[in-house]
Amino acid sequence: MPHVRRAEYPRVSSSYILQYVEVLQRHHKRTPYATNTFPVETYPWYCDNEALFYYGTPLPTNGANRSANTYWSVYTSSSNPLAPRGFTGTCQFPQITRGGLDDSWQHGNDLYGVYHDLLGFLPEKYDPDIVNFRVTNNVITSQVASMVTSGMFGGEAQHKLPLLIQPASIDSLEPAYTCLAAYNNFSAYGAGSNDSSWTSHLKAASGLYTMLDTVSGIPPTDPGFHASFDHYFDNLSARLCHAKPLPCNASNPSLCVTQAMADAVFRLGQYEYSYLYRDAGPRTLEYSAGSYGIWVAELAQNLRDAMQTTNSAGTGASTSSGIRYRHNIAHDGSVSRILSVLQIEKMVWPGMGSEVVFELYKRKIDPQYYIRVLWGGQVLRSSNPTLGVLDMLRVDILLAYFDGLVGQRAKKIPGLCSL
Repeated sequence: MPHVRRAEYPRVSSSYILQYVEVLQRHHKRTPYATNTFPVETYPWYCDNEALFYYGTPLPTNGANRSANTYWSVYTSSSNPLAPRGFTGTCQFPQITRGGLDDSWQHGNDLYGVYHDLLGFLPEKYDPDIVNFRVTNNVITSQVASMVTSGMFGGEAQHKLPLLIQPASIDSLEPAYTCLAAYNNFSAYGAGSNDSSWTSHLKAASGLYTMLDTVSGIPPTDPGFHASFDHYFDNLSARLCHAKPLPCNASNPSLCVTQAMADAVFRLGQYEYSYLYRDAGPRTLEYSAGSYGIWVAELAQNLRDAMQTTNSAGTGASTSSGIRYRHNIAHDGSVSRILSVLQIEKMVWPGMGSEVVFELYKRKIDPQYYIRVLWGGQVLRSSNPTLGVLDMLRVDILLAYFDGLVGQRAKKIPGLCSL
């Protein structure tokens, strides 16, 4: 997906000074989730060209016992009569692939090329007092973070670098906290619901489903594959993203998914995300505000802290944070929800590596702060008339909008989520 890069970056007037940046991005390309693979896959998937490190080490390391750099190596045993579901080979399902790791490094390098090389905003070397990175409890986001940070800060990032993470039960970034009211709302109109506005496209695509099920061996009654096109989308797009052939039936190799069938799945997937996060009307905003409101409130507080830090510079006043750049690595559901909250004009399924960037500016000639939001490296357009084109909007307008939805410090979320 397009992201902030020096070649396409839209420069602002020199009368504005950049004060703070926060990035929310989806992880880069990966193997499919195991639940999205077919019962029998006809070819293996190997990941021998990378290593996924999992280990602990004492801190501080001086004088302590040192840990080895251990990584997982997937194998199967000749004494184990059971076959794994889906692909054989040496990958985890999911894991960020070698191509996804390289894309992650390039993404970080592109961001550094703008915010350090072009704008002089980021420090040359990693500084934890200025920059931080955050991930979810899903390990694929940490796999991406290890390469993004290296792409940005090179050798400095190859030393020990903390990744912020919240407890799994209340993680606002993924999100993973409980919001029963939001999910009840979603279940009334979204995937798995009986709402005719949702089921109509599934019924219209029954012929496509029949052809896909014949090739894959997925039972027509399987709820995961038939509540939406999510599973087929993930399975087929992961293959094509890695230049792998589209699948054929395990028993009859002449029965294969064609490119036209795959393209139909991708179009329907785009339709579904647009419906789930925008086109189903006010319910989409209610769902996204409830299920992602805590992260929205955290973003709002980060903007307030950045303004307080700037206003206090040189006065000796203490501030809550001196962080100027925050980078959050998350998932398609994370990016979709913030796009929904912003009421983006044209909703799409966020692709691998897609990003939303919030840039806070201060104008030289007045005390006002302004916000610019970039989606795919360009200014985001909202269908909300209060927000409109999010290009040098007074930040108090965006903060008031966020506060109206979720309250400062997410004080409305317990009520919205029936907690």
